[in-house]
Amino acid sequence: MILLPFQVPLWLYITLLLAGSLSALHALLWKRDPRAAMGWIAVCLLFPGAGTILYWLFGVNRLRTRGQQLRVLWPALVVDSEHSTDEPDDATVARAAETMAQRVPGGLGDLARLGRKVTRRPLLRGNRLQALYNGEEAYPAMLEAIGAARETVLLSTYIFDTDATGLAFVDALVAAQARGVEVKVLIDGIGEHYSRPRASKVMRRRGLTVARFLPSSLLRPNLHMNLRNHRKLLVIDGQVGFTGGMNIGDRHLAARMDNPRRVIDVHFRIEGPVVAQMEAVFHEDWAFVTDTRPDAPRLRASLGEGEALCRGVNDGPNEDFERLTWILLGALAVARRRVLIMTPYFIPDRPLVTAINAAALRGVRIELMLPGKNNLPYVDWACRAMLWELLQNGVQAWYQPPPFVHTKLLVVDDHYVLLGSANLDPRSLRLNFEFNLEVYDHKLVVELARHFEAVRETSRPIYQAELDGRPLLVRVRDGLARLASPYL
Repeated sequence: MILLPFQVPLWLYITLLLAGSLSALHALLWKRDPRAAMGWIAVCLLFPGAGTILYWLFGVNRLRTRGQQLRVLWPALVVDSEHSTDEPDDATVARAAETMAQRVPGGLGDLARLGRKVTRRPLLRGNRLQALYNGEEAYPAMLEAIGAARETVLLSTYIFDTDATGLAFVDALVAAQARGVEVKVLIDGIGEHYSRPRASKVMRRRGLTVARFLPSSLLRPNLHMNLRNHRKLLVIDGQVGFTGGMNIGDRHLAARMDNPRRVIDVHFRIEGPVVAQMEAVFHEDWAFVTDTRPDAPRLRASLGEGEALCRGVNDGPNEDFERLTWILLGALAVARRRVLIMTPYFIPDRPLVTAINAAALRGVRIELMLPGKNNLPYVDWACRAMLWELLQNGVQAWYQPPPFVHTKLLVVDDHYVLLGSANLDPRSLRLNFEFNLEVYDHKLVVELARHFEAVRETSRPIYQAELDGRPLLVRVRDGLARLASPYL
């Protein structure tokens, strides 16, 4: 018998090489990003056997088909006082979408049309949003809403700590269930490990209905461990919703100076018809995790008392489009005066870098607010490796002083804001399940712009000379972190 190095029989080597070649062919045909395709092709061909196993475990998306099958159960939720409350036909949907796009202020109708095409969801009027700063404002409002619930409480979060704040939420959920309210809690299977005891164990002991999103353990490994549910949703009776970037835990009590893990963030309370879209996203996730079919959604008249036009944007590896990326590119393309970006993790891909630079070169004022102290240093390193290119083209950037700032906002001109759970990094835009809201509301934009400007007054500007003056070893470290950015 002919043996190869390490005593591998020839027939086994040929089999492994054939499997690697077929896997490389699969990556060539199905990977959208040429960099990802090139990387997986190299892994499959250079490491026959191990590379093939890695590719089929981590490189192939098995979630898209099932997620799409679940989504078709939910109608467009286009109902307005001007249209029937029955499920609309395609022509009615198209007319309503165009009518709404024409109502969008600030010359942003094209962005509204893009959002409709990408999300397949309508822009709904009559919403009201309230910004809630840090846990001191957000948690009392959320607990009050749970306490007032009469039908349903649907809660989805990435991290649910079992500290004083988390246990207060558990108590409120138990009390709601005792009143006859249907309570469902969805926690990410990795995010819940940030705290001990795990929140799901505490809730089950208290009799709550809780599910974990793609959990993993040593005894039950998860092939999709890299795909996390990063959404933050709380929906009460289908009428009141909360979303943004805030998890549940003491860490978001930023006013407590004795809090060693202080985090600054902004959350939002929403009333109006867009809450139905938030509810639909929760039920999709719940059906996916529990392997059940969701009940038919309740269609509600979309005309509320608020002034905001809103649309829910759920994104994740089960989608046809990279929805948030398309919307970000569209928002930068239509900007005419200013774009304000506040994000904790900023590692944009080439199309997004190009769009930001193009807007800046057109004369749009681009302001970028980053945390001066990042809880993930390697993300900060990767950001520094590409930030010089933006500064070179006229983008202005600042570092916010500690504590860590987790706020995620994108404001365009005077009428548009994109808010929610997504960061501007590969993990949020390609791997995580995220939920954001498109909001056309001048009043909210003014408030958030003032918040941005107030933060800017206490922040440190980032200059080109600072990045150019990094020592060689630091630049090498930052460059290596940027190479690894798709996996951070």
